[in-house]
Amino acid sequence: MGPAAGSVRARYLVYFQYLGTEFNGVAAIRGSQRAIGVQNYLEAALSSQEAAKRLNSVVPVKFTISSRTDAGVHALSNAAHLDVQRRSGQPPFSPEVLAEALNAHLRHPAIRVLQAFRVPADFHARHAATSRTYLYRLATGCHRPDQLSVFERNRCWALRAGSLDVDAMQEAAQHLLGTHDFSAFQSAGSPATSSVRTLRRASVSPDLGSPFVLPQENRLQFWNLEFESQSFLYRQVGFAWASRGGGGPEELGHYGSLGLGLQVRRMTAVLVAVGLGALMPAQVKVILESRDPLGRHQTRVAPAHGLFLKSVQYGSLGGNPACVEQESQGPGGKEAPTKLDKKSPAAPKSRQPGVRGLLPLGP
Repeated sequence: MGPAAGSVRARYLVYFQYLGTEFNGVAAIRGSQRAIGVQNYLEAALSSQEAAKRLNSVVPVKFTISSRTDAGVHALSNAAHLDVQRRSGQPPFSPEVLAEALNAHLRHPAIRVLQAFRVPADFHARHAATSRTYLYRLATGCHRPDQLSVFERNRCWALRAGSLDVDAMQEAAQHLLGTHDFSAFQSAGSPATSSVRTLRRASVSPDLGSPFVLPQENRLQFWNLEFESQSFLYRQVGFAWASRGGGGPEELGHYGSLGLGLQVRRMTAVLVAVGLGALMPAQVKVILESRDPLGRHQTRVAPAHGLFLKSVQYGSLGGNPACVEQESQGPGGKEAPTKLDKKSPAAPKSRQPGVRGLLPLGP
């Protein structure tokens, strides 16, 4: 049977963040007792007995994730859309109430909902995104695993090399900019219908320093690699690199088999090879133009734990929820296929469900 006649459906865009260390990626894992994704917890937050009773949705709430991340990958800000369909006569919840309810019922401390917005019924979190930015963090000068702060573990790729040739890495990154066939950075037999992507930005810059590193540990230096595109390739399989050598090619040993990777992690691995002197900047162009996913260098993938999804943007609505403005303004770039409804009609104040309607009851 379909939803009850006269029921009111409201679609929301939700921004959320997470530490990916304990998750098998962001996507929900169905039918598994051990593996679990961030989406499982988000949906469970609104399907628990208490939340479901107060939410009173006619149909189960499902999240459509904007940007998939693999196991171990983190997100400073990911996004998803969801529908809440309430019975006739019950007005939609405000975005603020929905965000607070999600955080109140989340059962994992490594996930946090940042903000929610009402959007049109045909808005799609994945298809409407105009820009995605990934950040990859590196640390150099870490000769042993125990030399890295416990607060930085699983949040950066620690290299034994004392330094990187950043100028060479920046030169190599220029070969990746623009519209190209990125087949060389995806797995053989990938189901992607097209491997052509436009990389708008690729940068390598020093980090100002980790607040978790003590003054006497100044041998450690941190670096940020950022990549921006409307979309990236997924479904890559390869090997990650292990930090086993002293800064030369031997540091690029196999780390272990991966089920899924990212175009970003493959590009990072190649740029690190340039920084370590294992590749020349011009070789990156050769690798890209080869379109060969089985080449020696492009089959290696940087470890997942150094990667962060930094932002997802939708036309005039930015990717940083803390900076989002509710007022209508001209988009800074290409508009998303569907404009966000920033002025959704609100229900009469006396009938608008409040936070108490969704938050857990006190003792």
